[in-house]
Amino acid sequence: MAQPVRVKSVATTESSVLRMKISEAADASGCHLETIRYYERIGLLPRPGRSGNGYRVYGPADIERLRFIARGRDLGFSLEEVRSLLQLAGDEELSCGDVDRLARSHLTDVRARMADLQRMASELERVIASCHGGQRAECTILSTLRQPASVEATRQ
Repeated sequence: MAQPVRVKSVATTESSVLRMKISEAADASGCHLETIRYYERIGLLPRPGRSGNGYRVYGPADIERLRFIARGRDLGFSLEEVRSLLQLAGDEELSCGDVDRLARSHLTDVRARMADLQRMASELERVIASCHGGQRAECTILSTLRQPASVEATRQ
């Protein structure tokens, strides 16, 4: 494994701080390299410092932030919701209630998606059960897909 890069710290008065190249930051955070670059482009992750030879360099705060973003994404939060959570996490003046409201709203959305998925699963089970094999021209699954969606399904 490559050794972490030491660069002069801009944020502290120390002469150097242990930093990692992007590949090491990816390993440490569990994020892909391209994902890290994308988060930088959209502003979820601050632009990193650069080593003397031009490599991006990341510190512990960057890794913590990447893990925070990844965990939020694992829980299904959109990138904009993660952005809001990062802002809430960084504002010591705000109460936990603000975070709670965002999380509860997201939970409501997750439950609605679960209900939609359950409806889809039920419809698929019904269509599959109606299939009796045979020739493609007689396939009830394909004929169901050719029919317009029900009014209820289009409202979803």
